[in-house]
Amino acid sequence: MADTTAPSTTAPTSTTPGRRKAVSLTRTPTWAWALPPVLVLALGFLYPLALVVRQSFTPESLEDGGASLTPYTEVFASTVFREALTTTVWLAVGATVGCLVLGFVLALVIAFVPFPGGKAVARFIDVFLSFPSFLITLALLFIYGSVGMANGAWTGVTGAAEGPFHFLTTPWGVLLAEITYFTPFVMRPLLAAFSQLDTAQLEVASSLGAGPVRIVRQVILPEALPALAAGGSLVLVLCLNEFGIVLFTGAKGVTTLPMLVYSKAILESDYPAACVVAVVNIVLSVGLYSLYRVVSRRAGA
Repeated sequence: MADTTAPSTTAPTSTTPGRRKAVSLTRTPTWAWALPPVLVLALGFLYPLALVVRQSFTPESLEDGGASLTPYTEVFASTVFREALTTTVWLAVGATVGCLVLGFVLALVIAFVPFPGGKAVARFIDVFLSFPSFLITLALLFIYGSVGMANGAWTGVTGAAEGPFHFLTTPWGVLLAEITYFTPFVMRPLLAAFSQLDTAQLEVASSLGAGPVRIVRQVILPEALPALAAGGSLVLVLCLNEFGIVLFTGAKGVTTLPMLVYSKAILESDYPAACVVAVVNIVLSVGLYSLYRVVSRRAGA
């Protein structure tokens, strides 16, 4: 009689080397994986930041290094600080508004108006984001500087001793440079949002008789609000901390908080005052970022 016993199909219980490795990794405590990045963050950022905050409470008059609010009271009472704070805020807000308006218009043209080279322009926006800020300022100096192309063309035509363009060394020149440099930071999220927009909505609105302005206001703009909020908040924080543009324009009468930190620390060697201004700048930046996170969560961004 033949043996009808079925052969055993039980899989071998031995574990492959890859499986043993995965199991051993899962047995590692979670805190052990978090420890290396936390240490890097603490040594590279949190510890220097703590030293800046500590120095801001340590006036040079105290030989024992005790803490005091004297640096804060002296800085807050100075006219230079108040003017720098005002200049920083209005430049940041003005540049943000300019970037939002200009970026929205340019993104609309690139996304919805077909023209030769449109895709190349959209790719160039990504490349532009990698440019350093001083490079854009240097380009504006070549065009509108005292010996730039615009003034050179004017003196060549009229025979005048100098050209009429001298606004780059004023707050308006700084504002123009910041809008020129930071507008692509608004366009990038807008172009991403427009690429996800259902074109059927635009076709339906157009077939119902809506004009271009109404389509933009009622169809495109609501979809673009989260991207505008993201790009605008990023530009606002970056403008609050911008240093290179103000420095390279040579606007000596324009003092922002980063420029004041540089002046106090490097030119005057007043490190407590420089740290106070730096702490104020950090608080402004973190506060605006926190506000942006709250607004974006409520808006569903």
